[in-house]
Amino acid sequence: MALGARLELRQGQGLVITPQLQQAIKLLQLSNLELEAYVEGELERNPLLARDETDHEPDREEAPREDGDFSTDQIPDSGAEPHMDITHDQASPGEVATGDSEAQQAGGAIDWSKAGSGGGGFEDGDDFEGRLTKDKTLSEHLHDQLAVAGLSPAELVVATVLIDSVDEGGYLRCDLQDTAERLGCGLPMVESVLTALHGFEPTGVFARDVRECLMLQLKELDRCDPAMMALLDNLELLAKRDMPALRKICGVDDEDLREMVAELRALTPRPGAAFGGEPSQPVAPDVHVREGQGGLWHVELNTDTLPKLLVDQRYHARVSGVARTDQEKVFVADCMASANWLVKSLDQRAKTILKVASEIVRQQDGFLAYGVEHLRPLNLKTVADAIGMHESTVSRVTSNKYMATPRGMFELKFFFTSSIASSSGGEAHSAESVRHKIKQLIDAERTDGDVHSDDTIVDILKETGVDIARRTVAKYREAMRIPSSVERRRMLKETA
Repeated sequence: MALGARLELRQGQGLVITPQLQQAIKLLQLSNLELEAYVEGELERNPLLARDETDHEPDREEAPREDGDFSTDQIPDSGAEPHMDITHDQASPGEVATGDSEAQQAGGAIDWSKAGSGGGGFEDGDDFEGRLTKDKTLSEHLHDQLAVAGLSPAELVVATVLIDSVDEGGYLRCDLQDTAERLGCGLPMVESVLTALHGFEPTGVFARDVRECLMLQLKELDRCDPAMMALLDNLELLAKRDMPALRKICGVDDEDLREMVAELRALTPRPGAAFGGEPSQPVAPDVHVREGQGGLWHVELNTDTLPKLLVDQRYHARVSGVARTDQEKVFVADCMASANWLVKSLDQRAKTILKVASEIVRQQDGFLAYGVEHLRPLNLKTVADAIGMHESTVSRVTSNKYMATPRGMFELKFFFTSSIASSSGGEAHSAESVRHKIKQLIDAERTDGDVHSDDTIVDILKETGVDIARRTVAKYREAMRIPSSVERRRMLKETA
């Protein structure tokens, strides 16, 4: 068979991510601080971009629509965002607004889903090596442990708020009563979550003072005897080196007191200092939520965090008129195209964030009205289907974006909680309620004959309308640190 060259014409389809689409995707997942830095770089690089210094006075007198649908103000193409407000009825969570309003069409101009997973892969400003070598912060270390702590969705929200209140030394800097009132839950619940967090590493974290920090470390060493507790209660005497008074209070001799002081000196008064630090930056909300009349929740963008840019058409006309060489003309044309695309991408980003945040508020209005116990099961797909977007778009929007609510400021991801399907085809059950049922069944065991295996628990739950797999029951049981049925049966026999 002879080999030869030939010319063929083939037609096919392929996915091409243009630089403009990469830029739009990158802008969507940036936080407001990262976006500000990115825009500053573009302003220095592109002479046709300029800040819009016009004062935009938002019109806040628009009445909420009675049918509960979205109402979005007109957004100009200049990228200078005026007031953007969405109003919806609290009594209809999860309903999808109908009609052809601009809010429903927002986000549809760019197919954000065609860019793989979030997290970069862009050359500009993507310090991959820096991310690999970056020291883990105390907050990241605590959040990693929180992911496997087996807490309920409501408890996870409380725990996240407490983690955000920990300073660089590992001390808790918030009032528990104020936290409980802000989250709409009882003080016992916050204290219970704090007790669970006291078991996190490094030992001593979440302490409210030095005494509690040292006490947590001594408890782990099993050295919290009455004499040591008396010493902890009188640290001010130790600071004054009043050893005679300490000996009398603790009821020990000189040698025992020296050993006790040596043990205290071996402890760490700042358990969080061992972790990498990062510059403390204030978090500004991307979205504001406020309560209106008639049980309505108003959702609006924080215009203070939105870059206000415009394309300098006068300067473009002037420089394009004096451009002589092809290189100069190409440069001016590229700058113009880049400026127009950036302004359009910023406008699209704002609309998409507003649309996603509004659906989250619609789904989780119970939390806003009644507190953390009323968080509903919610996932990315539910929000994506409701607003007609791809799950990857919702994932990017909810990363590093914050919502200011009457109950405090939360990252958008906080409002996503897992759910368990209903065996009867009804409304899904929250993972927290299922965990609670499993714990109730096991707590009711009194003799070795009452012990339920994981398979038995599955059957019992299915009778109550919870469709759950055996491995899920085992996972929840282990997360709650409950022994297996064999171990529980052995423990009951020993105590009988």
